[in-house]
Amino acid sequence: MAAQNLIETSDLTKQYGKNICVSHLNMQVPEGAIYGFLGPNGAGKSTTLKMLLGLARPTNGSITLFGIPVNEKNRVRLLTDTGSLIESPSYYGHLTGEENLCIIQTLKNCPKEDIDKVLHIVRLEEARHKQVNHYSLGMKQRLGLAAALLGFPRLLILDEPTNGLDPAGIQEMRELIRTLPSDYGMTVVVSSHLLSEIDQMADHAGIISRGRLVYQNTLEALHSHARQQIALRTSHLPVALDILRQNGIEAAVEEDYLLIPMTDDACVAHLCRQLISQNLSLYRVEKREKSLEDIFLSLTGKEHSL
Repeated sequence: MAAQNLIETSDLTKQYGKNICVSHLNMQVPEGAIYGFLGPNGAGKSTTLKMLLGLARPTNGSITLFGIPVNEKNRVRLLTDTGSLIESPSYYGHLTGEENLCIIQTLKNCPKEDIDKVLHIVRLEEARHKQVNHYSLGMKQRLGLAAALLGFPRLLILDEPTNGLDPAGIQEMRELIRTLPSDYGMTVVVSSHLLSEIDQMADHAGIISRGRLVYQNTLEALHSHARQQIALRTSHLPVALDILRQNGIEAAVEEDYLLIPMTDDACVAHLCRQLISQNLSLYRVEKREKSLEDIFLSLTGKEHSL
């Protein structure tokens, strides 16, 4: 039985003046997934997440949370089961970490014991009585995550949660996020402009470019596009291309190379002997694999960088 989608959007659009930031977005986030929302800076990720959280009003389209269409009457009720960390976390610097969480716990009207639980999850127990002004950037990010976890919502939305962190902080945040569906039954939407980050923590992905969703499926399906090929460089490409086709091998020409589908070593050796027997010089034989970064760039446009 297919999992219920905790988030569904239909033709979700946001326009500021003549600038269309998000265009006809049809997003589907399965229950229990870690959904990586991926795209270059300025692609529309934060605007989409703000619309999901009611922080920005859609120009057109609709949003469904937990199987219920969102409207003005039920928006607040639905969002009580949603936690979020959008952009940089907000806090009172002169208060301790625990005092900051007490304020949010009161606003959320969730059990006071949740504070101890979330401090344990984000590993800030020893810093609970320390003023937040004296926290490192990584500790502030973890405090923001702790605040989002209060009440243990079914849905957690995180916007670039590893921004500004050092490698150790990134690894720690990534490990925390990966445990949330299995340990606490949460569905997580996490945005990033770094494909490597999403690849290491998500199981589903949506890729947005210029406000449009250009890919949505599992990470496994995205990996299947990273196909392997054999690249051959010879002294005369047209002749080599004819020889390959005579052997039933379809090849493509890319710059100075012939690209053929991945095959076994015996077949590659046979093709090389065929080329050499026709007095062609064989300069190079390489195995190539289209990387996830190549796929990302092909979907979002090479003018954007990761």
